[in-house]
Amino acid sequence: MNKYYYDLHIHSCLSPCGDDDNTPNNIAGLATLCNLNIVALTDHNTCKNCPAFFQAAKKNGIIPVAGMELTTSEDIHAVCLFETLEAAMEFDREVDAKRIKIKNNIQIFGRQQILDGDDNVIGEEEHFLPLATSISLEDVPDMVAAFGGVAFPAHIDRQSNGMIHVLGTFPETPFFSCFELHDEANSQEYINKYSLESKRRIIGSDAHYLTDMRDASAFIELCDTPYSSALVRKNLIRWLKGEE
Repeated sequence: MNKYYYDLHIHSCLSPCGDDDNTPNNIAGLATLCNLNIVALTDHNTCKNCPAFFQAAKKNGIIPVAGMELTTSEDIHAVCLFETLEAAMEFDREVDAKRIKIKNNIQIFGRQQILDGDDNVIGEEEHFLPLATSISLEDVPDMVAAFGGVAFPAHIDRQSNGMIHVLGTFPETPFFSCFELHDEANSQEYINKYSLESKRRIIGSDAHYLTDMRDASAFIELCDTPYSSALVRKNLIRWLKGEE
């Protein structure tokens, strides 16, 4: 078992609220300076910059995780993470068919840039990404699990798109094995108030700017023998599911 310092909630320049400097290579490079070992790219309702991020992560010696911050029909954010890049891209196609597609206003919201592994712009998403999808919160865990992934409610200690702010509680159904807090200082308050003792806790930066990224603090102990990034990702997903 080894410690892996992580951030499982970071946005790239594909998210319209993400800064143009949040390119895959800049994120991966800064992650090494922050002494992070595992980083997940989780743009709003898309995984389309994850292939480039995997290439950038390999160059910088960090373990990438392909993910998405899904907006449910209730306007709740859920982080969805996948064991493989291929599964994430299949999930991306599934979600794309369930998005509400209204053209992005670049002047108001900014560009939604798709990049390659060298940070070259190879496309733009024309429809505004953060809008609620037609996917209900009830359907999220099973839908993500069908692609070999795991989902958890994002930043439950924040008002904007937080599950507790929207619903007023942490519901028993659908079942989530873990939850994310934005501020680690809120841990005991939320664990006690919503009886979350049996669930795994994640601390995520939800970084939209490079300056939002945090120095290594939160960590998970994972088995990594015989070592490979694929094995670490597999055991990370298992840990998040409560199987490790």
